[in-house]
Amino acid sequence: MIIIHATFYLNPEKLDMFLEEIQPLIAASREENGNISYTLHKDVENENVYTMVEVWKDMQSVVSHNSSEHFTKFVAKAKDFLTAPLDVNAFEGQPLK
Repeated sequence: MIIIHATFYLNPEKLDMFLEEIQPLIAASREENGNISYTLHKDVENENVYTMVEVWKDMQSVVSHNSSEHFTKFVAKAKDFLTAPLDVNAFEGQPLK
């Protein structure tokens, strides 16, 4: 299982636009083969920081997602919303038993 945390540091003037533009990405990503979950979380200490927490079946699913039309379309627009580079961390994990 691959777990990805992608943190967005957003321009407050473009927050509404970001939230509108990210909805199609979330919906389409959740429908992809290999997606376990795809959830956007708002930072409770900084209203302009959001983290996408993604859980994928395997690395092949991540590679497929990263080349999908909905992902590449969003990434092309993302720089317009950000005040700092996107912070992405990936982890390999398994459910605890």
